[in-house]
Amino acid sequence: MDGLLLIDKPAGWTSHDVVAKLRGILKIRQIGHAGTLDPFATGLLVLGIGKGTKRLTSLVGVDKEYEATIRLGATSDTFDVEGIIVPAPLPTSPPEGEEVERALDQFRGGYEQLAPLHSAKKIGGKKLYELARAGEATEEMRPKKHVNIYALNIKHYAWPDLMINVKCSSGTYIRSLADDIGHALGVGGYCLELRRTKVGDFDVQDAIHMEGLTKEHALGSLKTQ
Repeated sequence: MDGLLLIDKPAGWTSHDVVAKLRGILKIRQIGHAGTLDPFATGLLVLGIGKGTKRLTSLVGVDKEYEATIRLGATSDTFDVEGIIVPAPLPTSPPEGEEVERALDQFRGGYEQLAPLHSAKKIGGKKLYELARAGEATEEMRPKKHVNIYALNIKHYAWPDLMINVKCSSGTYIRSLADDIGHALGVGGYCLELRRTKVGDFDVQDAIHMEGLTKEHALGSLKTQ
């Protein structure tokens, strides 16, 4: 019972929820995961089972790929659909496709990204989201990090929803990218939907679903090499 297990995480589950469920199914405590996914997000979560947890270290810092839908014309304090949504003043006319492309050009290649206030980054020993919930967080507390954006393509655009594909370096916050794109367009934006499709060389197409998952199916899906 040692190896890696690829899970297609459903929306509404935390990464810890998935680990806890697998511990119950497999009757083993030694389970970990690589790369947390927000509860509202879906997609690829790589789990280490048994001695496979040691292989998770090789996934630290690998590139990721995502599909995201950005809802333009509003902002969110968490930069996603689970936050407090505030409509922005409506533009005279929605941004055209060419204007959206020019806005995306500002982020292609990479940029200095600020982490969301509602994130697990620690300031003075406390997580930022804890400070934010207590009303003690400020914009100046948001840590800055250079992130690489290897690919940023429009999948579909029909106001107010902009669907994008993103290939990026580890540690990139797609929620922050959504907020930044909204600001670049001058209309606001937040992450309505988010799906992780790749972690390094692992693809969500090879992942199994949690619904109806059995011990036999999980063990039969373990990647031992």
